[in-house]
Amino acid sequence: MEPLAPSLPLVFLLLLLSATAPATEEQGQKRSRGGSNGAEDQGLVSEYFAQASQSLMPYSWYGNAKLFRFHVPEDALLLRWLLQVSRGKGHPCSDLEVSIYVRFGAPPVINPLDTQFPANVSVRLAHRLSLSLSASRQNSTFLNLTNPAAGYWFLAAHLPEPTGKIHVQGVSTPCSYIFQPDMFVLRKVDMPVLQPNVSLRRTIWANRPLHAKVFVPAYSATLHLKLGACTVTGSSAPCAVRVVLGSVVLSGSISWKEFNCTGACTLLLASPPWEKWLRVKVDSLIGPGANISLEVTASFTACQPGGTSSFLSFFQSLNRSQEVSQPGGSPSNATLPANTGVLDPLGSCLRDHAVIREDLDVVSVRFRVLGDGNIPVQAQLPSLLLLNLDSAADSGGTLVLNLLLNKTSLGIRNATVRACLSAASPVLSPNTTEDCVTAFFQGYGLKVSASSLEASLAVPYPESDNWFISLQLICPESPGECLQAKAQLAVLAYLSPCFDDCGMYGDCSLLRRHSYLYAGCNCKAGWGGWGCTDATKALSLGAQTLAILLLTLSNLFFLPAIVVAVRRYYLVEASVYTFTMFFSTFYHACDQPGVVVFCIMDYDTLQYCDFLGSVVSLWVTILCMARIKTTLKYVLCVLGTLFIAMSLNLDRRGVWNMMGPSLVALTIMTSAWVFRCVNRRHCYPPSWRRWAFFLIPGVSLAIVGGSVYALTETTENYYYTHSLWHMLVATSLVFLLPPGEKQQESWSWYRKLFCRYQICQNDQDEMYTAT
Repeated sequence: MEPLAPSLPLVFLLLLLSATAPATEEQGQKRSRGGSNGAEDQGLVSEYFAQASQSLMPYSWYGNAKLFRFHVPEDALLLRWLLQVSRGKGHPCSDLEVSIYVRFGAPPVINPLDTQFPANVSVRLAHRLSLSLSASRQNSTFLNLTNPAAGYWFLAAHLPEPTGKIHVQGVSTPCSYIFQPDMFVLRKVDMPVLQPNVSLRRTIWANRPLHAKVFVPAYSATLHLKLGACTVTGSSAPCAVRVVLGSVVLSGSISWKEFNCTGACTLLLASPPWEKWLRVKVDSLIGPGANISLEVTASFTACQPGGTSSFLSFFQSLNRSQEVSQPGGSPSNATLPANTGVLDPLGSCLRDHAVIREDLDVVSVRFRVLGDGNIPVQAQLPSLLLLNLDSAADSGGTLVLNLLLNKTSLGIRNATVRACLSAASPVLSPNTTEDCVTAFFQGYGLKVSASSLEASLAVPYPESDNWFISLQLICPESPGECLQAKAQLAVLAYLSPCFDDCGMYGDCSLLRRHSYLYAGCNCKAGWGGWGCTDATKALSLGAQTLAILLLTLSNLFFLPAIVVAVRRYYLVEASVYTFTMFFSTFYHACDQPGVVVFCIMDYDTLQYCDFLGSVVSLWVTILCMARIKTTLKYVLCVLGTLFIAMSLNLDRRGVWNMMGPSLVALTIMTSAWVFRCVNRRHCYPPSWRRWAFFLIPGVSLAIVGGSVYALTETTENYYYTHSLWHMLVATSLVFLLPPGEKQQESWSWYRKLFCRYQICQNDQDEMYTAT
């Protein structure tokens, strides 16, 4: 196929730079070598990122989707993706639609097959785009994002659902579809920083907004953004600006918030993201030709944790025990660091509980609350737990949260414990919000009560961030009594590769894209869905039993060929047929997708022996039909078996593993038959009955069986067509095996072992003498 056009990245880079160029001629200046666009755009730098293209696959499970991961730097103003799809030439290539998904912070959660998700799994599907390939062999599109969030962005692409046709490798060449994403970023290198309680004065124009950022400390309840001292130059219109807080993340979050402000105003942002840079953009709403000068001031209201944390209590008790044990020990004068003054203390508004993160394996983390595991939940202040998932390696699994209420600790009827799970910042008032919303994140809500003691939630592919669990007691009927109540709640939180280990009808597979690891469920027996819980197309137990019976018992059709081979003294051929029947039977008994599975040894060993026996059976049968000298036949049988074993080890499913030995054996057989025809001056085999009743039916059965195997097998009819292939090929051996020697009695091998004379054959004259 033709490669993607190499000039597209260069052309698009020019488009990117031109998109940020000044709007008028008098404002525009020459670009510097650093990529800036003059005084007004000074400090703008363009960057280009690309990854190797990948061949797309039809989607049947998440492992078929090709994943790409890009890192967007800090202070990016513009993000532009160039998404290119191309296809090869030839008849197999058809018109189709390529699906592309984009998500920030974690791999995209997708559902292209419209399957059901497991219970208690909260799903927010990723942003989807589509590219159609019809008349042209290549198509591309752009995705533009202003003020994108800094961090890892993920793209996933796949083809439509497969048709179910099973392609034999080498018989047909599937069409190749290539996907290539390129990312272009325009970022500002000298973005102003808003210091808390320090005014920043700037001048903005209609086409040159103010871009700034402010760092949000931990335990910030509210961000106060004050705009004042606003003056307009070049226009009599009042001072009117638009303020945008936050960055674009496309899905799963609220992304940003927009405010219109006229004159002096103060903006409030509740529950801003903790310990992160928050982007602030101020646009002029006055027409061109006028500029606005204003002051921007940021301040925070603190939400200090009340009481002593579990970690502090633990270490204080540890220090006290050490002071007692050490002679002459004196109390330590060390204290916790005081408030730096960045936050304006409002008082305690939450109770913080220490959580220990325990890494178990790849994409496997367990969180434990320090202490006895039970968390006291009250009505006055919410209890807060921090789940540290800010590593980039933590986004490839499933976050599971289980809550268990101690019923005896709840002394008030109709009392409820409300829980909110959110990322970046906690929900500080679970008792007043129903949807668990923070400044830029739509959280997940849970409830437990005396009537429902347990609650669980699973979040597939959680964003790489700090996650918070907010707990608070609510008494809608008796709020006065609720102030003195305290509920004991057990919290179990962990990160696992797959939800419920994909259940009984799925395998949890660990996937990799460069150094990034993530997991997905590969379902079987017709089951589908994110956790293999969708039984819409599932095979029943009876269907699974029928499938294993068909695939295994159909191998009993080798028994007539084995009996015929033994009676005609073809013991090598009979041994190969027995080997093939045995391993084909137990390989298919082990190769079942459902619960009806029986494996006598390793699956890979069974598969290799089944393939080896099938090809060697064909090899020895054709050599036997050639009727060459016994010594030469055995040498060819051994050499052919060794080469077949080597070939299967290199490429087990290649069609030439069967076609190669067949063509070589047919060449030997044809040469031997032609040689006999020339020497005897008549056709070989000489009997028309041999042709009419044995060779032609045997060859016909083999051709029909091969056609069924190579052309008609699908995932739905595999159990029937493959069983038919077993029966047709095994039956053809009965017809293709040549007759035994005329003067050699049946079971003469018994006489060789126990008698004092033997029957010898002169291979040259085809005469027999007794010695």
